[in-house]
Amino acid sequence: MRTPSKQWINLNWLDDNFPGGYEEHLAALKSTFANGGFAIGAFTHNNRLVGFVSVNREAFGSQAQYVLLDQLFVDNQHQNQGIGKTLFQKCTQQAKSWNINKLYICAGSSEDTLAFYYKQGCTDATEINQQLYENDKNDIQLEYNLTPLPLIH
Repeated sequence: MRTPSKQWINLNWLDDNFPGGYEEHLAALKSTFANGGFAIGAFTHNNRLVGFVSVNREAFGSQAQYVLLDQLFVDNQHQNQGIGKTLFQKCTQQAKSWNINKLYICAGSSEDTLAFYYKQGCTDATEINQQLYENDKNDIQLEYNLTPLPLIH
């Protein structure tokens, strides 16, 4: 298995629309729901969707320790307001309720995206899902540990 390397690439994330297109994200959300997954949105006071997160239900990994945080999106006008952090926390709560140990994240290789995930406590994935890696080799494979480490006395 090939270990992914990290490098910066140029992406235009300044578009207020969904990166990759609305239809691609809608299809992924439908698949998440059809397979027992979880999604939640963030809306303005006039019911405009400004962010969402989805987590797929299917466990994977050598010990079925992961579920995929499939999508996390906050539009540019509403970033840096805590929306992403709240959405991230909601998906961690859901994954814990499924008795899962870790979230697996295929993070877009932008500095802001990676800074966000690292700030949440994510680390480089210890086990690479080769299929997810092959889907987009520019993504950075991360994980988030849902089980606290035991205290050493």
